[in-house]
Amino acid sequence: MSLFVHGLSALDLSWWCGERGLVGASWHVDLLLNGELGEDGMLFDFGEVKPWVKQHVDGTVDHTLLVPTKMAGVSVTECREGLCVRFSSPWPMEIRAPRQAFTLLPWQIIDADRIGRYLSEQLMKRPPARVTDIQLTLREEPIPEGFCYGYSHGLKRHIGNCQRIAHGHRSRLYIWRDGELDEALIQHWCERLADIYLADREDCIGAEDGDTLSLAYDAPQGHFRMTLPRQRAAILPTTTTVEQIAQWIANETARMQPGRIRVQAFEGIGKGAIAEAHR
Repeated sequence: MSLFVHGLSALDLSWWCGERGLVGASWHVDLLLNGELGEDGMLFDFGEVKPWVKQHVDGTVDHTLLVPTKMAGVSVTECREGLCVRFSSPWPMEIRAPRQAFTLLPWQIIDADRIGRYLSEQLMKRPPARVTDIQLTLREEPIPEGFCYGYSHGLKRHIGNCQRIAHGHRSRLYIWRDGELDEALIQHWCERLADIYLADREDCIGAEDGDTLSLAYDAPQGHFRMTLPRQRAAILPTTTTVEQIAQWIANETARMQPGRIRVQAFEGIGKGAIAEAHR
């Protein structure tokens, strides 16, 4: 007998790609359980499925940076903050953060199918009674080409795992100008924000010019530091919550375009913020 739950949860995280660098990702989580029915006629109570899986997923890969430790050019060492992770290709980046900010995987590449199998194996180490097999599948939200942006960031004032300096999202974006959906503007911003790191100006340290951007902040989970090429980041005048991202896009667009600008920016799947600006 099998029990399935589609869209049981969602994952928001970042991962390192040998071709794209730092990638923000959001995945639906689908679950399939196999096993024997109990005397109550059930394999597993739906009311218990979601918190059980969500607790495990939230405590492992969610809101972390997935690091393929077997990839060429990747190194992991201990440091005062916890772990120092360095990447050299396709561009250089260094992150120093508490250990829980990373998911270290002894692989050469990261992909959703493999992450799903990895999580399934972790769940099967302590399966519920009567469950003989667990299949957890990750899938991207279908978003029309040109309407999707992906970013990584960290929120130092967040009391939860959003404070981790390199977690991310893959999100929808809509922009209206004077009440009309403006596809050219949307595509412009989606290209500008493709695989970008969104930084709070308050977190920037060191010289304001040059080719390298350095960030640092203290948060409840510990001290976070990051160095990356300046061209791989966009610096906001505020914290990088989705509310402020939406307002930043609206303000920047209004500076360049006449009329009333309305922005609907998602943060991952099914949630986000709406902001307006005009000139």
